[in-house]
Amino acid sequence: MPQLRKDPLSERWVIFAEGREERPNEFERVERRRPDARCPFCAGHEADTPPQLARYGRVDGTDGEGGAGWLVRVVPNKYPALLAHGRAEPDAHGLYVACDAVGAHEVIVESPRHVSSLTQLTPAEVQWLMVAYTDRLRALPRVSGCKYALAFKNVGPEAGASIEHAHSQIVGTTMVPSEVARELTASRRLLRQLRQCFFCRVVEDELTHGARLAAISDRFVAVCPYASRMPYEVWVLPREHASHFEQQEPEALEELAGFLQRVIARLEARHPQLAYNYFLHTAPFDTARLRHYHWHIEIFPRLTTTAGFEWGAGYYINPVPPEQAAANLRW
Repeated sequence: MPQLRKDPLSERWVIFAEGREERPNEFERVERRRPDARCPFCAGHEADTPPQLARYGRVDGTDGEGGAGWLVRVVPNKYPALLAHGRAEPDAHGLYVACDAVGAHEVIVESPRHVSSLTQLTPAEVQWLMVAYTDRLRALPRVSGCKYALAFKNVGPEAGASIEHAHSQIVGTTMVPSEVARELTASRRLLRQLRQCFFCRVVEDELTHGARLAAISDRFVAVCPYASRMPYEVWVLPREHASHFEQQEPEALEELAGFLQRVIARLEARHPQLAYNYFLHTAPFDTARLRHYHWHIEIFPRLTTTAGFEWGAGYYINPVPPEQAAANLRW
């Protein structure tokens, strides 16, 4: 029988309908990269991007592939998203009008080599990627109007990637995104109810019972959430309470790099050529340490398609319970 679960943070409902992945499918979708496409992120093509904002490399005195002199580089996005600034005022008909666009939209090129997934990066490249996230989160508050920044990664065309070469993006916004704002509000309420950070309770429960625990290291856990929206959705959280990602110590960043890579490797082993997104939720720039909030990385495998009922009702339909997903991923 299908089962309904409610996410305590977003208050969204998820329907778990096992066996639904066996539905017939008449359609075939073939995605391939154009053979004549020139990759702007490969070593030697640096002039194809806007001037770099930061560069990481020369690890142990060595350069990147082909003498590129970098392992990871940060550049402005050549095609930035429009970001809202201030408040939109209604027009004469009571409709909301567009407002000026400001903010920041940056791309982090994760390797001078033409690879596509985080699992294909070298350990040094993944470590520098974590450092780049931290550095850009520290730098973006100095950009006029930015109150928040969302770091995210798209892998595969099904996940919205327009360039195959491994890269992440960071968007600085003038407001706290609605998903993060809902988490902040709900976790503040749950702190009063539980007398404990909700995220810390999740970590504690999974370390004790382990039904939805996918992986563990000295500092981090990977958990399939109770109300997972997607099959094999995984959250990576620090075991100790921490609200701001950018305040981690270098040793923690190094461990996170290897841990995140291993988690995605397990997902790809289970589902070869997996398309996925991940994104980092952390506390807003203008907040001190928050007792009720806990930074985390949400990984979304693109194994199902969101269709009419989900969009119309606001529910998600997931054919794989998180307990089963965690058991399949666990090592």
